[in-house]
Amino acid sequence: QVQLVESGGGLVQAGDSLMLSCAASRRTCSSYAMGWFRQAPGKEREFVVAINRSRGTTFTLDSVKGRFTISRDNAKDTVYLQLNSLKPEDTAVYYCAAGPTLGTVQRGASVEVYWGQGHQVTVSS
Repeated sequence: QVQLVESGGGLVQAGDSLMLSCAASRRTCSSYAMGWFRQAPGKEREFVVAINRSRGTTFTLDSVKGRFTISRDNAKDTVYLQLNSLKPEDTAVYYCAAGPTLGTVQRGASVEVYWGQGHQVTVSS
């Protein structure tokens, strides 16, 4: 059973930076592609960014390119999301995800994808 626990969210002002962490159960990071989704109030969950097992390839939502960066530390079984130049429209619950391939994680809608419990990020104007 894969377990994912997010941390690091909170309330920040527009233009600030934040780092989210996702601690995974043992050996998850080295075995799965990892990613982040978000869900704003009244909206559907949307894909944000994902990284493959070898850390070489990433997919990123256009609206966060150049501002959000995903990274992983397989030795610590942890994946990170660095959020820079935050905007009020980035306010959402952010979810960590793990899946067998980069494409599977990006699609999200698969029984093969594991999810964290979600962590709130609020950006005030």
